[in-house]
Amino acid sequence: MSNYTVITDGLLFPEGPIAMPDGTVIVVEIAAGRLTRVHPDGRKETIAEPGGGPNGAAIGPDGACYVCNNGGMQFHEKDGLLLPGDMPEDYSGGRIERIDLETGKVEVLYTEVNGEPLKGPNDIVFDRQGGFWFTDLGKGRGRSQDRGGLYYARIDGSFIREAVFPIPTANGVGLSPDEKTVYVADTLPGRLWAMDIIGEGEVARPPGPRRPGRLVGQPSEFCYFDSLAVDADGNICVATIYHSGITIFSPDGASIRHVPTDDLVTTNICFGGADLRTAYITLSSAGKLVSMPWERPGLPLNFLNV
Repeated sequence: MSNYTVITDGLLFPEGPIAMPDGTVIVVEIAAGRLTRVHPDGRKETIAEPGGGPNGAAIGPDGACYVCNNGGMQFHEKDGLLLPGDMPEDYSGGRIERIDLETGKVEVLYTEVNGEPLKGPNDIVFDRQGGFWFTDLGKGRGRSQDRGGLYYARIDGSFIREAVFPIPTANGVGLSPDEKTVYVADTLPGRLWAMDIIGEGEVARPPGPRRPGRLVGQPSEFCYFDSLAVDADGNICVATIYHSGITIFSPDGASIRHVPTDDLVTTNICFGGADLRTAYITLSSAGKLVSMPWERPGLPLNFLNV
């Protein structure tokens, strides 16, 4: 097991960590419908309560927090752990939200694309131009499951585009250091895909049989993939469920390594601290935000670290 430090616990299925320059870490609490600021001493402060299921989060060019809200999930407690499930009876619809970090005001930016409702927006990353890529994992309903996809939008509500559909269970999303490639983690098969960016919200589709993009890799162990972060050398660090921890892919997929954790549902990683050498990881089923020294610096995020 990795040697990590627990910053705080008692969170209700935390995800979407953002390591802020002031040393705090912003997380969502999906099961509470809440956006929370965690201080270095473990103190928790509610920023906003948008309801539904706030999921991936990122700081935009205007300093606001942009949140993928999946509309809510069923949660089940088992052996003291909180585990996610299908769409709940009080599902409030998928949407992209803007949250003012000073006032807590929540604004809904998008609920659909080309007339198709967003089902379960999941993760988000901003490019240098100030637009954002995001994934929609969809929702499960007993014997049926939506198919997910990759999308792109602007922060002013004027533009949203479906870039790739379907990606069966699109989850984590990140950009290569040169922003020529967008990566997507596909949860249920445990696969990492790469797509070449050719325009605003546009990617090149590979020839041959229909598939999302270029397969970077897939571990030999049974696992599910969740969110991801990219390090300064371009390696893709994917939070991994069941084979619990962080799976690290080289950009060409030639190298796949694993940093273990002890939480069955390890969901997110981000980088912060001095020189971005600290990894902040959400151990969601245990309700913990933890940190550990990382082997190399994280990639600076647009509008947060640069």
